[in-house]
Amino acid sequence: MSLPDPLLRLIEALQRLPGIGPKSAQRLAFHLLRTPREQTDHLVEALRDVKERVTYCSVCNNITDVDPCGFCTGTQRDHHVICVVEEPQNVAAIERTREFKGVYHVLMGAISPLQGIGPDDLKIKSLLTRVSNGVSEIILATNPTVEGEATAIYLARLLKPLGVKVTRIAMGLPVGSDLEYADEVTMHKALENRREV
Repeated sequence: MSLPDPLLRLIEALQRLPGIGPKSAQRLAFHLLRTPREQTDHLVEALRDVKERVTYCSVCNNITDVDPCGFCTGTQRDHHVICVVEEPQNVAAIERTREFKGVYHVLMGAISPLQGIGPDDLKIKSLLTRVSNGVSEIILATNPTVEGEATAIYLARLLKPLGVKVTRIAMGLPVGSDLEYADEVTMHKALENRREV
């Protein structure tokens, strides 16, 4: 049995999402087909809103629907301490601990020569600009992977000559994992036991 073209296009589109293979895409497509129209309209509206209203903060590169974001404009945050992370989802992992009161800087990746990602491909220049505005400490919270470690070492070499304290989160996180999957206790211990680089 041949499927109608609109359903085939939906299956193809769903397969382009990360972690969705052909069978999962087909199951999702048939689920959406059976779902009442108002629920699919709500999904379409949510997707459209994300693309139209969510952007990156012009200061820290975190995702936001207002620019600059709430972290960068927050008066309750310590703007003298910047936590550097690889991706926006890492901010949420740290925030779940409710321990960190500083601000963030999202690099939008990590140095990875094998994937063709060098320092110029990351948001490092804007970090260096922020440091010149009275920052006292930079916490390097890149992922505990080879790429994350390489990025942390590179940043430490750039930042230390500027006279700012540079620390690295403790390795309470399993090597090879991502920050977004860390539980609150592990993330709390990693922040609490950070060390100078």
